[in-house]
Amino acid sequence: MKHQIQGSIMIRIVFCTFICILCWAKPAAAQTTTTFTLGHVVEVESKALSEKRILNVYLPEGYHPDSAARYPVMYVLDGSANEDFIHICGLVQFYNMMFAMPKTIVVGIANVDRRRDFTYPTTIAEHKKKYPTTGRSEAFIRFVETELQPYINSHYKTNDIKYIIGQSLGGLVATEILLKKPGLFNRYIITSPSLWWDNESLLKQADSLIKSQPDQPLYVYVAIGEEGKTMKDDAKKLVTTLKDSGKKNLKVDFAFFPDENHATILHQSVYKALNILFPYRE
Repeated sequence: MKHQIQGSIMIRIVFCTFICILCWAKPAAAQTTTTFTLGHVVEVESKALSEKRILNVYLPEGYHPDSAARYPVMYVLDGSANEDFIHICGLVQFYNMMFAMPKTIVVGIANVDRRRDFTYPTTIAEHKKKYPTTGRSEAFIRFVETELQPYINSHYKTNDIKYIIGQSLGGLVATEILLKKPGLFNRYIITSPSLWWDNESLLKQADSLIKSQPDQPLYVYVAIGEEGKTMKDDAKKLVTTLKDSGKKNLKVDFAFFPDENHATILHQSVYKALNILFPYRE
């Protein structure tokens, strides 16, 4: 009987203690969620390409359409949200945060058919058969020149500094622009360019093409990883050709990443390019 009474008393003590804890405890704060927005999506109609194209646009902190400030623009090939747009924006924001790089607008050009847009016509029958939509880079470059850049310049507060970032086939078309229409951009970040395309025909023309262009202020950065002999040799040949062109206003940097391959190099490559352009100082 005594044990039963003691047990009953203990149960009551535990129950009362539990009630007191509930009464004293502060109610949990109500959870609220908001949308985290990195940029916005724009759809433009392209006559050059006969289709609508999606642009992902990142505006730097403090951007305001009524401000007198003007900003550089970084155009990212392979710029879909699930490609390179987001991590390139992260690099730009990081360099802005470290007070090394001017605040910059980033425009990601979302892909529709990158093989079509980033390659010029090939004479290789095997490639024509395997990649039947290729060979329309001329139309894509016309889109960039006559539609994309005018649209961005008319809708955003831009200045004269224009980057292009391209890797692989994106690096091929960036190289084609550099050699044929260099004035479209003044800062070229070219990573792992697929200069093997069409038996290296663009690379074979590079010397005469670059020498035929006016001597204008240009910065060109070329990077390659451990991606096989052909890729490495072609990238080095491009750099040598540019450096030997005699252009006094052409500055060229080359970076080799022995620990990176074709799939992993881009982020590290762009980080290095920005570090060269905007070295951090205390």
